[in-house]
Amino acid sequence: MKRRLAYLLSFLLVLTLTLSACGQKTTTTAGGADVIKIGWMGSLSGDQAVWGQCEFDTVKMLIEETNAKGGLLGKTLQVVGYDTKGDPQEAVNVAKRLTGEDKVVAILGPNASGSAIPIASVLEAAKVPDIATVATNPKVTVMDGKVKPYNFRVCFIDPYQGAVVAGYAIDILKAKNAAILYDVGDDYSQGLTQFFEEYFVKKGGKIVAKEGFKTGDVDFRPQLSKIKATNPDVIFMPYFFKEVALSANQARELDIKATLLGGDGWPSEQLISMAKAAVEGAYFANHLDFDDPEVQDFKARYKAKYNKDVELNGYLVHDAFLLLVDSINRAGAADSQKIRDALETASITGITGKINIGKDTHNPEGKDAAIIKIIDGKYVFQQKYAAE
Repeated sequence: MKRRLAYLLSFLLVLTLTLSACGQKTTTTAGGADVIKIGWMGSLSGDQAVWGQCEFDTVKMLIEETNAKGGLLGKTLQVVGYDTKGDPQEAVNVAKRLTGEDKVVAILGPNASGSAIPIASVLEAAKVPDIATVATNPKVTVMDGKVKPYNFRVCFIDPYQGAVVAGYAIDILKAKNAAILYDVGDDYSQGLTQFFEEYFVKKGGKIVAKEGFKTGDVDFRPQLSKIKATNPDVIFMPYFFKEVALSANQARELDIKATLLGGDGWPSEQLISMAKAAVEGAYFANHLDFDDPEVQDFKARYKAKYNKDVELNGYLVHDAFLLLVDSINRAGAADSQKIRDALETASITGITGKINIGKDTHNPEGKDAAIIKIIDGKYVFQQKYAAE
């Protein structure tokens, strides 16, 4: 009896190992016969989790749709995603894991400049390309005048975005005096601040106050009190929706009447729920018009699958995915180096507009910005605006 039991256990062990090996074969690395692995990285925890979750959900949905139509190059797509926690060092760790352990052919994300900038050396060592989504700092793709060979993006950059908001404030809103409240510890906020200030002054405006805070602060009243004393026409707030909501509410509590301005870190359903009255009449630059007919099909598919509205990041990662698919098809192989080379000459029409990747910048050149105004708790498109 014991001998029979031993034989049975041995047989089951061999069977288990055989089945396990077969299972591993169907989820091979990117160079295998059956699967193309694509990486994703972004914030799934912390203040930016709402954006990161939307991005990851979008990628999973798009991969499901692609696989249902036969996959890519005759292979099944698979996404491997990890939480960066919005932390630069964690982003580096995730990049190492995706390229070293998971052997992905390319990475989509991350959704912030602070996480996208430090992963360049990891990508270069592994020779794996990355397409950032809403990482707008110039240093994501270019450092000291030299393009980073494996870093790409689908969004416009901070100099352009800051200039757009500044130009719109002067040309359309007829503002003469501006104040700035910004996050001194955030690359995104610093970048927009620099270029808004430079362009506003260049256009003949005056910066009457410039106050900083640190990431994690919740009380902005000391800075806002100083800003109030200068009586600005507009206040530029280049940071993310949580802090925008807090500072906007406090500004109105202090009876500050200035028009509030921001960038693409603003749009979220949470901004409206947290500060609807305070941000009424505010303007911000965005990557697209949410009511554009070109985005309605994607919005409907996302809503049907997840029963919630898509965030800004979903639109950008949608186009990052299209850009990657186009490059894989033109490369003709699930080969990271060939995909990188194809990305350098990519030109597609996405739902956020025409994306022509510049070989010397790895940015989408000449992409229009949309000016959005908050009216009755809704994001209302005003016009396309280009900084001269």
